[in-house]
Amino acid sequence: MKKLLFVYNPHAGKGLLKPKVSDIIDIFVKAGYDVTAYPTQSYQDAYRKVTEYTDPYDLVVCSGGDGTIDEVVTGMMGREKKIPIGYIPTGTTNDFANSLKIPRDILRAADNAVNGAQFPCDIGQFNEDIFVYIAAFGLFTDVSYQTNQTAKNLLGHLAYVLEGTKRIFNIPSYRIKVTHDGETIEDEFIFGMVTNSRSVGGFRNMVGKNVAFDDGVFEVTLIKMPKNPIELQEIITALLLEQTDSKHMYSFKSGHLTFESLEEIPWTLDGEFGGDHDFVEIYNLKQALNIMVPKKHVEELSVSGKKEKK
Repeated sequence: MKKLLFVYNPHAGKGLLKPKVSDIIDIFVKAGYDVTAYPTQSYQDAYRKVTEYTDPYDLVVCSGGDGTIDEVVTGMMGREKKIPIGYIPTGTTNDFANSLKIPRDILRAADNAVNGAQFPCDIGQFNEDIFVYIAAFGLFTDVSYQTNQTAKNLLGHLAYVLEGTKRIFNIPSYRIKVTHDGETIEDEFIFGMVTNSRSVGGFRNMVGKNVAFDDGVFEVTLIKMPKNPIELQEIITALLLEQTDSKHMYSFKSGHLTFESLEEIPWTLDGEFGGDHDFVEIYNLKQALNIMVPKKHVEELSVSGKKEKK
């Protein structure tokens, strides 16, 4: 019998998973798995569990928000033998799951985790750390880990918006030298993100069109410091309309880039605090890990599917 490790955060989102755990395990067993269930007890517990397990599992399924999938993927990337990961999203925004077309419905997502297709997904390396779909600095990036968990549960996505608006008139900026693919950019930035996602903070297509998850490159967006309130309004309008404004933004694709600054800058990795850094090197680890996705969506997620459409 195949063996499955189910790691879940019982407190993610609005605690919607708890009453369905039995039904989820039933789906796993019916798919032919011997199941070990592990509810996480604290921050980084999912990472520890995946790092330390010794049983010969065939599949790891995790449930929680973006922080949980980040911990599980980071743990798996540190293992010699990497096995596929299934994901049941129960967080507040679930950008990564939405991008990969993983169902929002908990039981359908559980079925996908054991009966979907293995998709070889790119993973990000950030200095010595790992991220799944976004590394970012600047405006709003600390909102997700500074927003109160109770507020997240009660207000959902609105909590992020409310927290973000508090700081719109007190924008920090950073002088950064960005090097990628033989090109160097040096400017004053209020925000930057390196992504492998079609949705960021619930906004779709904010990172550009034709995103493939196995092409070995990230989508990079850097927003320059506005010189006056009119420029700030133009930037906000461009983001809300999901457009790239070349006057105020740099936008490109890269599989390897560095960020250098005189001061240490706080970064966020998949919505969790990623430390303060004055030097960051990011690599795209192409097709490094298999993630379970719906079979019908495999082609549209891959670079081969994008090429066929052109």
